Amino acid sequence: MYPADLVKPMREDLTNIGFSELHTAEDVTNALSKEGTTLVVVNSVCGCAAANARPGARMSVKNAKSPDHLVTVFAGVDIDAVDAARAAMVPFPPSSPSMALFKNGELVHMLERHHIEGRPADMISENLIDAYNEHC
Repeated sequence: MYPADLVKPMREDLTNIGFSELHTAEDVTNALSKEGTTLVVVNSVCGCAAANARPGARMSVKNAKSPDHLVTVFAGVDIDAVDAARAAMVPFPPSSPSMALFKNGELVHMLERHHIEGRPADMISENLIDAYNEHC
């Protein structure tokens, strides 16, 4: 597990704009059982999370249509929550960072690490916005 002091600013990148942290499998189950749309960001300490994923997620939620619920789990820290979130993302293999949009508990859009790594944040944001405009 990563030290709390190390991941605190990385967590705050999302929580400061309204994302709720999920720390347990039960938290994930409860979040995904809510009616409406839920964006789940699997956060990470890697460079592509800092340069691409978190900025892309932040930009995307400024869209006129955005998810009803914004949640995040942290890979390497919130082990049970990450496992539960990834189980809900099947058939996609585990990856971090990653982002998944759920509608009424059903996975409707997925961004895996290979969709994030090496792509600019605005491209990630546009991808998410297209999903929001379709599903939110």
